[in-house]
Amino acid sequence: MKRFSSKLQHLLLLTRAVLCLCLLLGTALARAADGRYAFEKAEMGLPVRVTLYAPDEGAARAAADRAFARVEALNAVFSDYDSDSELSRLSDSAGSGRAVPVGSELWHVLEFAQRVSVLSKGGFDLTVGPVVNLWRVARRKRALPKPERLEEARARVGYQGVELDPVAHTALLRKPRMRLDAGGIAKGYAMEEALLVLRSLGLPRAMVAGGGDMALGEAPPGESGWRIEVSSLDASGAPAPRFLRLANCSVATSGDLYQRLEIEGKRYSHIVDPRTGIGLTDHSLVTVVAARGIEADALSKVLAVLGPGEGLPLLEGFSGVAAYVVRAPEDRVDEHFSARWKALEP
Repeated sequence: MKRFSSKLQHLLLLTRAVLCLCLLLGTALARAADGRYAFEKAEMGLPVRVTLYAPDEGAARAAADRAFARVEALNAVFSDYDSDSELSRLSDSAGSGRAVPVGSELWHVLEFAQRVSVLSKGGFDLTVGPVVNLWRVARRKRALPKPERLEEARARVGYQGVELDPVAHTALLRKPRMRLDAGGIAKGYAMEEALLVLRSLGLPRAMVAGGGDMALGEAPPGESGWRIEVSSLDASGAPAPRFLRLANCSVATSGDLYQRLEIEGKRYSHIVDPRTGIGLTDHSLVTVVAARGIEADALSKVLAVLGPGEGLPLLEGFSGVAAYVVRAPEDRVDEHFSARWKALEP
């Protein structure tokens, strides 16, 4: 019996190692008879899944590898964990008085982020990095940030301190020790960019998903769209998950379902309100459908921070955007829909 247990343990360890290797290499995970392939690989610090329809496994694998490579390249631009990323190097220039030339990808995200920051009056803010870093430590230590540390970090936040030159494509960070955090916008952008790679290779029936963001191409054969589950809250009395059929669009879901901090019975989301420096406490999930990944990702954060009362009217100003919010503030579950959402549901 002891020998059998030892062999079984060895087999389990070997299986786990193979699964980890598959994740790293982007190995095919599934194939259907109709030419559907799925691949998964760790990118941007999370599992990114590419599902596509292709004539054979070789073509599917080669295309998926190109899509993963695009995400990896964008991570080298937007990561705030990597000190050599373009975003980190820009943050390092804060307070120097020097305008820094930025590449096309970073410029595109900075420009859109500043537009959303102005419209939301700071409900979305790429300069939120100093307080986000405090909350990362808080989640590890399971202790709220100290008020004096939080106040100091908040003093370094403010989109008004970012100056963009649209002619020279330069960015100037005016406040010393500002830190940019693109976590609320870059994943959606990257998923869509990966999908565009697949389209360019003649494989438009595809979906790229990672970390609550997904980019959807043309519908699978014989279907009106990709079947997408809209999750619900882990709260008593929460509505059942919803299902949509979507194609040629992007979807982003933001909330505290998986990432949060609970202290003395109070639940703090990993999403931080840039205006207060405090993690959200309304226990919510926000889903946004938009034409572009950059829109869906950023606007889901805006709606989470501003709440449905202020956030939904703002989203109505973006063409084709639909949104759904389910919340449980003080254990009371409520749902909110944008004007365009109901048209999406079957």
